[in-house]
Amino acid sequence: MHDVDRTANLLGATALALVELTLDDAAKAAGVSTSGAAALVSLTAQPGVSVTELGRRVGLTQPAAARMVDSLEADGLVERRPSPVNNRWTTVHPTPAGKRQSGRILRARGGPLADLVAGLDEDDQRSLDGLLTKLLTRLYGHIGRAQYMCRLCDRKSCTNEAVCPVGEAEQHEDAGAHDL
Repeated sequence: MHDVDRTANLLGATALALVELTLDDAAKAAGVSTSGAAALVSLTAQPGVSVTELGRRVGLTQPAAARMVDSLEADGLVERRPSPVNNRWTTVHPTPAGKRQSGRILRARGGPLADLVAGLDEDDQRSLDGLLTKLLTRLYGHIGRAQYMCRLCDRKSCTNEAVCPVGEAEQHEDAGAHDL
């Protein structure tokens, strides 16, 4: 019989090592905090959200998100604009410099991961892809926030010749809610 506890422990150690490897390099590449790096990537993928929504996407409270946006704005990486829906609201958009920083963040995050996966043979890469798809779908069931889960995602690479498992899980959940 397989030792589930050992596999879970190996997964945990791998997850922590990957966080160290990717988040630190991504934040250093941009010269911002890890939350700031996630905000830039998230805003580049989907600009024009409120400060509060951006905070939800990167795991910050509204006051902390406002401070982060203030800092990113002071660095010339984001700008606030009036909402097209309601002039009392503001939305946050990456500046051209913020979009460039987002690219640097994704390259700094993706490089070590691609190197790690490249060390596997093609069959193992396909198996890992399938397993990660299953795990991400299951994780969405626990976390339930696709934008949060994918806050540092290279969305173009994730959806190139494939469907995003997190987005697909969210769509299935939304479809199920409409069936009620």
